Amino acid sequence: MKELMPLFEMDKIINVLAKISIFGGLNDTQLYKIFKILKKVTYKDKEFIFKQGEAPTYIYIILRGKIRLIEDINYTNYQLFEFTEGNCIGEESVIGIQPHTLSALAVGDVELAVIPKSSFLDFYNTDKDLFCLLILNIARDLSRRLKQTDDLLLHYINKKS
Repeated sequence: MKELMPLFEMDKIINVLAKISIFGGLNDTQLYKIFKILKKVTYKDKEFIFKQGEAPTYIYIILRGKIRLIEDINYTNYQLFEFTEGNCIGEESVIGIQPHTLSALAVGDVELAVIPKSSFLDFYNTDKDLFCLLILNIARDLSRRLKQTDDLLLHYINKKS
């Protein structure tokens, strides 16, 4: 991981957090607790943010730029998803025990706010209400993504029939 820096623009960051689904339903006090553990990190174009197979260590919030999620098969990169400012990635990996299934690549210069996995999990001991709400929101996001994946899979199955 690159050098982490403190975040100073609280109003801007809180507004970004309030628009991300995993922070939905959090009150101002809870959003401030999230803000206090955030760190900022920057990446240059084509730098890897994390690689497929690595252990997850952060939740990433895109403040500026784009991130492309790619799969590396036999040294050939396949672009699967692209995320832009205001999106969040890595949250499902942080609560799971599996390594990253994809690699994340910076598209242009990227500025991220990151939540360290250890700080996220510390909420279990320090603020169970916040922890439970975050886990519930992540579970809801995963459920939505699974539904989209199911719909896509059914579309292709029906197309072949």
